[in-house]
Amino acid sequence: MPLVKRRITYRMYPTPAQQERMTEYKRLHAEIYNAAIQERRDAWRKQHISITKADQEKQLPAIKADRPEFKQLGGHALQETLRRVDLAFQAFFRRVKKGETPGFPRFKSWRRFKGWTYKSSSNWKFFPGHKSKHGTIELSGIGTIRLRGKPRQLGTPKTLTVTQKQGRWYASIVVEFMPERSSGREGIGFDWGIKSFLTLDTGETIENPRFLKQGAAKLHRLERAVSRKKRGSRRWKKAKARVARERERIANRRSNFLHQQSSRLVGRSALLSTETLTVKNMTASARGTSDQPGKNVRQKAGLNRNILDTAPASFLSMVRYKAEEAGIVLVEVQARKAKPSQTCPWCGAQRKKKLSNRRHRCPCGCDMDRDRAAAMVCLNHALYGVGNQPCVEKDVGPSMKRETATECASAHFGGR
Repeated sequence: MPLVKRRITYRMYPTPAQQERMTEYKRLHAEIYNAAIQERRDAWRKQHISITKADQEKQLPAIKADRPEFKQLGGHALQETLRRVDLAFQAFFRRVKKGETPGFPRFKSWRRFKGWTYKSSSNWKFFPGHKSKHGTIELSGIGTIRLRGKPRQLGTPKTLTVTQKQGRWYASIVVEFMPERSSGREGIGFDWGIKSFLTLDTGETIENPRFLKQGAAKLHRLERAVSRKKRGSRRWKKAKARVARERERIANRRSNFLHQQSSRLVGRSALLSTETLTVKNMTASARGTSDQPGKNVRQKAGLNRNILDTAPASFLSMVRYKAEEAGIVLVEVQARKAKPSQTCPWCGAQRKKKLSNRRHRCPCGCDMDRDRAAAMVCLNHALYGVGNQPCVEKDVGPSMKRETATECASAHFGGR
């Protein structure tokens, strides 16, 4: 397997003097970011000229000569900030071509500006601790800063991004390495859901922890406290920080859960199969228009909130790259073509079912949970190419399924 790049994040513990210096760096990077956007806007409005990233990079020597404080940031770091501006405009034009909401690149205050990136290691040096746990990092013009954190696997550092969130500083390092991840021998089909986060073809279920619902009471209490404060006051800012920290805590718990479940799933399988998910369509609003207003808008909004709380897109992304690292096959069955929720895993017959119908019953005698049936259909497509099992025994045993999965992974997918 070729080398891969992954991002690892450490918590930084700068001294007060270092924090002041890093805040100054962030202000300057935000200034150059906003100036680059302003230049592109003015050039197009006044003369219909498109300014490119290369054009703006050529101006950096003159800017540093006129503003000596920019010299301390480093040329590569300034180029990366201009690259972020260029990516923002590329995304804007891409949305325009697709007919989506354009979302023109916006100016950012230094408080909302996340941080800056070092493209090469000339301005920074990373010194990991014993077994990659904790360590220190040396930044040009700032000094040596203590780090806390432990990556699963450390590689060769390539780039560094310094960010600030809720008053805390973080070092995100992109490393290149040869991944090492173990796998199993099972062929597993799984179906994502809201009631049960995952349902496997074996009937096993993983319950949905509903992190947002668990923290809703505390979050609402903190948000009410913000509404009682005078906007812009010190107490208002402190209350806003408490809300942000609680939201971050919920997000961290969710991320930890997704990583654990995706690792366990990959660790026991030789072949994985599931259906494709279009989260954007699943979470579309039912509001409608003024001429044709939607129905059950509040119920649909609640459903969308529950869907996003499970973060299905993030989970599938984790499964993809972990399956790649372990060298196992992940088959994503096209939902519109295979229709796993409407197909019988025994006979292959397709019948429409309402979302409220949580049981799959077929005249052929198949009677099981709807999500389990969908997981079995996905696995059948990965193993046999069809939605049903082409054999007499409908309930394939684990040994037969394991042998078929291993054979499928080795023979039909190049022995990955």
